[in-house]
Amino acid sequence: MKNTKVLVEGAIMLALATVLSFIRIIKLPWGGSVTLLAMLPITLFSIRRGIKMGFVVSFLFSLIQFGQGILDGIFGWGLTPGMLIACILLDYLLAYGVLGIAGIFREKKLAGWLSGTALALFLRFLMHFLSGIIIWKSVGALWGNFSTENFYVYSLLYNGAYMLPELIFTVIGTFALLKVPQTSRMLMSDNGKSLV
Repeated sequence: MKNTKVLVEGAIMLALATVLSFIRIIKLPWGGSVTLLAMLPITLFSIRRGIKMGFVVSFLFSLIQFGQGILDGIFGWGLTPGMLIACILLDYLLAYGVLGIAGIFREKKLAGWLSGTALALFLRFLMHFLSGIIIWKSVGALWGNFSTENFYVYSLLYNGAYMLPELIFTVIGTFALLKVPQTSRMLMSDNGKSLV
């Protein structure tokens, strides 16, 4: 029964994260967007169920995000086969797959939950940053009126433009939800020992 409950919770959080990922507040021209808290369901699931199950759900989320990347035209971006494979790994599978680490400090209560959430989104930023300096440097650093030959600066600014707001909003969302008594009760473990 417990395994079924965990699977259902994971499926619900995965579905919620997917729906929220389609609500893009800001969308940048070469990929990346600020969403309506799309990472929050995945990080909350990891906090509730631990990093092992968190990584399972975050990996499934990474596959869904890759599917969205296909819809957004990833195969039409003119990448070489090697660049395309690296892009799939860094910008999708690893970037979204690391979100499961959010539950790493779950025993430390609210401070641990916020730290774990911030760590998860920082690691996602790091994957996109590495993609920018490894893959996208050959595409050319041009973003609006900003251009630079320094692809480290370009990747930092481009990926930071959407990941910093995403990180801040997700941490604030985590804090706000966990301060609501009903959400805090939901985070009770199955054996009755409160995580709150």
